[in-house]
Amino acid sequence: MPMIRLTVPTGSLTEEGRATVQRDLAAVLLRWEGAPDTAFFRAQAWSYLIELPEGAQATAEDDAPRFLVEVTVPEGAVSERRKAGLVEDATRTVLKAAGLSPDEALRVWVLVHEQPDGTWGAGGAVIRYADLVALAGTAKGEKADA
Repeated sequence: MPMIRLTVPTGSLTEEGRATVQRDLAAVLLRWEGAPDTAFFRAQAWSYLIELPEGAQATAEDDAPRFLVEVTVPEGAVSERRKAGLVEDATRTVLKAAGLSPDEALRVWVLVHEQPDGTWGAGGAVIRYADLVALAGTAKGEKADA
């Protein structure tokens, strides 16, 4: 159930960055979550791009664009080490999509939300973290056998 949402001011991404950032962020999320690289798990990694209208984002200091990445994962799915890697890679991905240098990293915030077990449903049923672990194990086994 990994989901990633990037909120940006309209026009703050490069043309190429706007075309690729959603899939790039979804791939970052799956890699750090440790999910198998299969069509099923890629299809479950939802990625949203929300573009704010002009003037909708500012700070008390300036109007330079800021970027908010919100990540939702099952509780316990991502260790502290993996969260750190996820934050670093998501920040790098957003900076690249916006055509900004690493010196601008403080303009990117990444919030990791852990969804408590039993509070996420899909396909009309509650999906538990253990179900996802079992699916991932099956998928990794199939990939290893292929």
